[in-house]
Amino acid sequence: MIRLLAAAFITLCVTPTLSHAADIKPIRVVTENGMVLLIQDQPSLPIVTVNVLIKAGAALDPDAKAGLAYMVAGMLEEGTKTRSATRLAQEIEFLGAEFSAKAANDFATATFRVLKKDVGRGFTLLADLLMNPAFAEKEVSRTRDELLGELQGEKDDPGTVAGKAFDEIIFKGHPYRRPANGDEKTIPKITRQDLISFHDKFYRPNRAIVTIVGDIRESEALALVKKHFGDWAKKTVTIPPFPSPEPLQKSVLKLIDKDLTQATVSLGHVGIDRRNPDFYAVSVMNYILGGGGFSSRLVNRIRDEQGLAYDVDSGFEAHVMPGRFSVTLQTRNAAANQAIAAALVEIRRIRTEPVSDQELADAKAYLIGSFPLRLDTTGKLAGLLAVVELHGLGLSYFDDYPKAIAAVTKEDILRAAQKYINPDLYALVVVAKQSEAKIDSNAVLGMK
Repeated sequence: MIRLLAAAFITLCVTPTLSHAADIKPIRVVTENGMVLLIQDQPSLPIVTVNVLIKAGAALDPDAKAGLAYMVAGMLEEGTKTRSATRLAQEIEFLGAEFSAKAANDFATATFRVLKKDVGRGFTLLADLLMNPAFAEKEVSRTRDELLGELQGEKDDPGTVAGKAFDEIIFKGHPYRRPANGDEKTIPKITRQDLISFHDKFYRPNRAIVTIVGDIRESEALALVKKHFGDWAKKTVTIPPFPSPEPLQKSVLKLIDKDLTQATVSLGHVGIDRRNPDFYAVSVMNYILGGGGFSSRLVNRIRDEQGLAYDVDSGFEAHVMPGRFSVTLQTRNAAANQAIAAALVEIRRIRTEPVSDQELADAKAYLIGSFPLRLDTTGKLAGLLAVVELHGLGLSYFDDYPKAIAAVTKEDILRAAQKYINPDLYALVVVAKQSEAKIDSNAVLGMK
């Protein structure tokens, strides 16, 4: 990734750009070629951030070529049809700007930040990067080798190893089972023509959400988009619906042996998608269970009361399609059985006992109070605006979110826990020195 910033620009990026969510009232425009634009004028700082979300994520990869979307996004900065990678880096550095691109499961993003005085030149570069990547054979080969090195390095990270194994179990038959960056079998199969074809098919304006945040007026933003992206040809792509993950018929235990002093544990199952109407109740419930850091039940029981683990949490990853619900923890090998048992106790308890008034109040206060921190730079706001549009949450989202969190009741939390958490049917992955961990499969898969 190109990370070339002038010192003054770094200062501008980290300075908050707004103080209240109520200040966010983006203008939404759909261009003639189908691009959705969201423009938020923030004149307090002379900076403009452009975030382009493209519906070209890893879920679209062929099974045999997992990592294709990831490679396409990663190679946008490796040269265009008119600019070499070196020239791109020099031009971006000269502007004191920043460009980054990456692909996740549901989409790819390209982000460009530039000072207001250089916004026109910034749009010129961004359009070239998005529309005209060269995918030169030399760069493809180098990128492929770098990815294989990255994958090799991941084998030494027990959290990544556990996460990949966990996803393979709970997302069986679904694209989310594949790592976005592929694996050592699929990456060597990806050719230059694969990259060209994927880009030509999915990198189209009618699959793009462009958010423009900063010191820029609506008329200026529209003129720049029309000038630089007006000739970007749209293309209709028919994508068959993805299959639902095959439901677990019974709990599944996977033990991965590594010579480690600590055991890494992932426990859970498929969760919810972002459009689920219970998203807010689930958010509050999860904060109390394990998402609230040192104030959560899992931390209180497993870390504070039993001294079994310093690192333990829970989370729901709500994507375009249902993502994972997981409890993750690290503990010494010999304590793994006890820590897993304690986690299951808390998972069961949140489904059977109403949370306390204090727990509910604390969770709401944190989720509402921290919400502005997700909006305090042009980059954060541009990224969130794109996701809001992707999920169809509406431009009133910034007013709706705190109201929705505030409206969650204890009854909502109990209902959500009973509906979306299953302590009797889950995947459990343990990466540890198994001779020390001695996982009791009967206990961890059958505890009542």
